[in-house]
Amino acid sequence: MHRSNRLGRFSVAFLAAIILAACAGQKDPAQKLIGEIQATVTAASPEAAKYIPDQLAGVQTQLSALKASFEKQDYAAVVSGAPAVLGAAQSLATDAATKKDEVLKALNDKWTALAGSVPGYLTAVQNRIDFLARKANKKAAAGIDLEAAKSSLSDAMAIWSKAQAAFAAGNMDEAVSTAQNVKSKVEAVASSLKLDLSAPPAKS
Repeated sequence: MHRSNRLGRFSVAFLAAIILAACAGQKDPAQKLIGEIQATVTAASPEAAKYIPDQLAGVQTQLSALKASFEKQDYAAVVSGAPAVLGAAQSLATDAATKKDEVLKALNDKWTALAGSVPGYLTAVQNRIDFLARKANKKAAAGIDLEAAKSSLSDAMAIWSKAQAAFAAGNMDEAVSTAQNVKSKVEAVASSLKLDLSAPPAKS
């Protein structure tokens, strides 16, 4: 019995040694996989953070879980779980690029619409100011602060130049937001001049 117990203990110890050796043998592959995933995520992060932040956060959470398993020396869990995380990490770049294209197309469409309307609005407001500034139209200009309108129009024109510069530089976000600001300002000036921008230009 005594000899049987010794053999039993030896068998358990031997099995434990085999398991430890197997785990140790998976340490390097596990470490390499984590390193590859980390490098992939790092490379994709700038665009992914801007266009698909939730997806990036999900991959980073999965990567953190793999790192936690590695710290616990559960290399088998890392090796088995890493391929799926690596696949998700590799998808970040392509998914971010796809989303970027969609966003830029939407911005380009907005810019096209604004570029097609804002210059006409600026001209219409300028024409209205010129019309009301004439002595013959003094009655129509009653109650309207033409000087304030002129100042606001000048500001709008300056901002429109900035919008055009942003577009020329390829900064579509800034170009569109600035152009929308111009549109709002011009509409406000038009309202103060009792000018309906949606109506056909009146003959002056």
